[in-house]
Amino acid sequence: VVDAVHSYGGLVFHDVTTRRHAEKAAEAGVDGLIAVAAGAGGHAGTWSPLALVAEIRQFFDKTLLLAGCINHGHEILAAQVLGADLAYLGTRFISTQESHAPDAYKEMLVASHAADIIHTAAVSGVPASFMRQSLENAGFDLAALKTQGEVKLKPLTDEAKAWKTVWSAGQGVGEITDLPTTEQLITRMDEEYRTALSLTSQLAQHWPRH
Repeated sequence: VVDAVHSYGGLVFHDVTTRRHAEKAAEAGVDGLIAVAAGAGGHAGTWSPLALVAEIRQFFDKTLLLAGCINHGHEILAAQVLGADLAYLGTRFISTQESHAPDAYKEMLVASHAADIIHTAAVSGVPASFMRQSLENAGFDLAALKTQGEVKLKPLTDEAKAWKTVWSAGQGVGEITDLPTTEQLITRMDEEYRTALSLTSQLAQHWPRH
């Protein structure tokens, strides 16, 4: 894949959730890595962002993006302070006016909190993060997740297909309280980032020197 994309001048950025995955991707010659840390939506990892970025930076000096619970400008700055070059946002952009996600999906994002996110391999065979209510709506037996370590499907009606009603989200959903346009969201995050950067500079000025 890397050679094919590079043949037409494209760039390859590879999702990784562990050091081993990152090392294999780096060996394949990718242009950048997307560190999908614990708490991210979709097929998220279980590593702390602090640990994941730190270990990747021990051997990888190309572009590194950090994903997981990033909804605010100060969190973008935090990703860079940890050692990432860029932040990677998913869930936050689902809840925008331009998103083609169903309105019910967007409304569930606004209504959900971190405790409503379940990380399970039951849906796709690979561990991923989903909203509890969407799993219940799709007919998943959440009690089985607690008692057996897995989720089993209940009988589904023709109208309630799991692939249509199981919706992913990261643990940062508690910060999502509105449905702005993409332009409004980016403008807001830019202002938040600049405010956080200013605050960081102030903290540095007051840090004791020895």
